[in-house]
Amino acid sequence: MGSLLQSLLHRKEKKQKSIAVLCDPDTPASEISQQVKKAIQLGIDLFLVGGSHVSQHSTASCVALLKNLGAPNITLFPGNELHVVDDADAILFMSLISGRNPEFLIAKQVAAAPWVKKSNMEAIPTGYMLVESGKLTSALYISGTLPLPNNKPDIAAATAMAGELLGMKLFYLDAGSGAEYPIPQNIIQAVNQNTEGIVFVGGGIRTPMAAASAWNSGADVVVIGNGIFENPQLLENICDQAILVNQHARSY
Repeated sequence: MGSLLQSLLHRKEKKQKSIAVLCDPDTPASEISQQVKKAIQLGIDLFLVGGSHVSQHSTASCVALLKNLGAPNITLFPGNELHVVDDADAILFMSLISGRNPEFLIAKQVAAAPWVKKSNMEAIPTGYMLVESGKLTSALYISGTLPLPNNKPDIAAATAMAGELLGMKLFYLDAGSGAEYPIPQNIIQAVNQNTEGIVFVGGGIRTPMAAASAWNSGADVVVIGNGIFENPQLLENICDQAILVNQHARSY
């Protein structure tokens, strides 16, 4: 078990909630640099790099930029095998368990596996679960899959349980980039209560209260992406909210 996964499990045990900043490599480098510098100053220590349809070159450039800025725990969030570069610290080695497209269930993973095995990256077995969010997102379009219904927590729970039985240690619940609304509380609760894995929640989180709702429902890590580039104050406000949530958790 690698160091990042161990750290995340330790935080989960202590009920300590975290923030991850998701950097889309197609975002201008100047904007990424500005937000990453701010995130580091705020104490954020987990940075994801990826998107649904970016190139290997832009992924490598983004990873290099984050390394030059001193960002810790640079973790690949790949859309396919072409997004695998070996300079990152870790990779979410994902299977799209919410869908039935074999390309994203196992075929892309077979293509990427030799590269990942040769690298020094920590590979974290991850069940990727797209949840219906009110609109067609890039992830849905590229993967050609249906999302999990957002009013069926039992289906979300069963999907995560199957992933856990297959050896997955982390579950990434994603409403998708540009989601109309975030993932409902009962979906997050269902996954958290029926598995022991780390729960990431992303997509549609545009306010501190949306982040708090996800954490209070069982998310261990809230992923913030497009929102911080649209609202420069959002990251700081969510960090303030994380402090309050963690203080409340320690009081019990």
